[in-house]
Amino acid sequence: MLVQQQLSFLLQDCAAIRSDLRRVASLHALIAKLGFEPDVILSNHLVNSYCKCGDTAAARNVFDEMPHRNLVSWSALISGYSQCGRPLEAVKLFGGLHSANPRVCANEYVYASVLSSCSALSNQAAGKQVHGLAVKSGSESTVFVANALITMYMKSGLCGDACKVFDLIDGGRNSVSWNSLITGFADNMEGGKGLEMVKCMHLLGFVLDRFTFMAALTICTYLDELQCGKQLHCMAIKHGLDLTSPVGNVIVTMYSGFNAIDEAEEAFCCIVDKDNISWNTIISACSHCSYHDRALTHFSTMLLPDDFTFASALASCAGLASIRRGRQIHAHIMRTRSGHVDIGVENALINMYAKCGSIKYAWAVFDAMLEHNVVSWNSMIAGLSCNGYGNEAIEVFERMVSDGFSPDSITFVGLLSACDHVGSVMQGKDLFDSMWRDYGIEPGVEHVACLINLLGRAGTLSEAEAYAKKFDNVILWGSLLSACRLHGDVELGKRAAGRVWEICQLSPLSPSSSSPYVLLSNMCAADGMWEGVAEARKIMKERGVKKEVGNSWIEIGGVVERFSVSDFSHSRMDEILAVIASLSWSLKSSEL
Repeated sequence: MLVQQQLSFLLQDCAAIRSDLRRVASLHALIAKLGFEPDVILSNHLVNSYCKCGDTAAARNVFDEMPHRNLVSWSALISGYSQCGRPLEAVKLFGGLHSANPRVCANEYVYASVLSSCSALSNQAAGKQVHGLAVKSGSESTVFVANALITMYMKSGLCGDACKVFDLIDGGRNSVSWNSLITGFADNMEGGKGLEMVKCMHLLGFVLDRFTFMAALTICTYLDELQCGKQLHCMAIKHGLDLTSPVGNVIVTMYSGFNAIDEAEEAFCCIVDKDNISWNTIISACSHCSYHDRALTHFSTMLLPDDFTFASALASCAGLASIRRGRQIHAHIMRTRSGHVDIGVENALINMYAKCGSIKYAWAVFDAMLEHNVVSWNSMIAGLSCNGYGNEAIEVFERMVSDGFSPDSITFVGLLSACDHVGSVMQGKDLFDSMWRDYGIEPGVEHVACLINLLGRAGTLSEAEAYAKKFDNVILWGSLLSACRLHGDVELGKRAAGRVWEICQLSPLSPSSSSPYVLLSNMCAADGMWEGVAEARKIMKERGVKKEVGNSWIEIGGVVERFSVSDFSHSRMDEILAVIASLSWSLKSSEL
């Protein structure tokens, strides 16, 4: 009896520290050698220890060989399957528990584990059945069963049912209950309710932990609640959570969503133990905010870049059109990933070479790929299109379809742009019509805008106007307005400008781009309508729309120098202005 107790303690220790699997196997061998295998308590400990060490197959073997099982046996294996990422086996085993032992009533630990598995499978029907059994057994109000129910209903998109369960545990709620609800609201794009829950949680004296902040900051990003995000950032600082990588990473992402790259970099610097996710987050943030030079600076500082890092860094090289740095990264990838290069990285390489104008290298990467996906084909089509190889882009599309790939919305943006570049009106219209007819893809604003640009450049403005009327979006009328200016069609231009004006006045949210406003302002100025110019600028100011600042950059000695309109802050501006003055004088002299 004493030996059995000692073996039980040793197995408990193995499970607690998730020790080496070999140690559990050694203890298993000793138990078999001593003839203790039929003992239900030791067998339960073995099942639990194997599961905690990640070997569910060995745990199942022990379970199947048990002559007698109790509820702990079933609970240990169901929980093990759930925790080891095998939710389907957990649900099946739970069904086996009831069919093999109709009189055995599952306990709250079993219900919590199987509900977590239902969440992972997004199996709403099975989750509701388990909920019914939990109600019958009286386990529904147990806090960790209720928390599992909240998560399950939120994963199924049933926010109302999750709230009902939450209300049932009024007296026994813990931080996990609140976090399950807040995270669920965030995942279901009901951010307003999520932030209300955060306020209630705080007012009722619950401590906001890292899970609370991660969900709440994510909500602030997609609700455009920068001020609320800053308040949460301050609270995270008070709790010292901004120094941790999980919360710090979300803070960086939140600021990058508002193009506040300086604040994002400050938050990144505060993270004490930066992991790969932290570095990838700041590199991706800089790239998203078009600070590609900063992204590459962070990349050069990172010690162990992974595939996501390479893809983000290559996107920044594409943004800078810096083939020199792109080729350096490509060489680094080939040196460190000699066996296999991730398909996402290969797609990023195609995009980078195409954006840098080197379509030959983009082709070489594409042809050397062992397998392609839709993104690979789209990258090649878009690359050919933006480099003026419209006919070749359409040929690649035909290859794509013949190889069994189904095009998506992005494919047709590249194809319509290709037709625009080569002026192929009929082919562009055929492709536009085939989107819905052949592939069931509903045309979006970007597709119609490409088509209107194509028709506008070809001078078929009446047909372009018909598409603008049909889809009636300010961006489309802006594209038509641009075509009218190109061809000098004043009457149609006035109609297009009038519709842009109407939409701008009627919809406070449209558009976020400054282009339609600027086109409208220029059209008014050309006709001497200065009141219209003033009104267009007034609407831009009221809606917080700013004209995109023109900028350019040049790479010298591996350093990217950026210049913006009306920005004289460069450290060598005096020398630059002196050279410009010298060049201007030389040009004037040559004219004389």
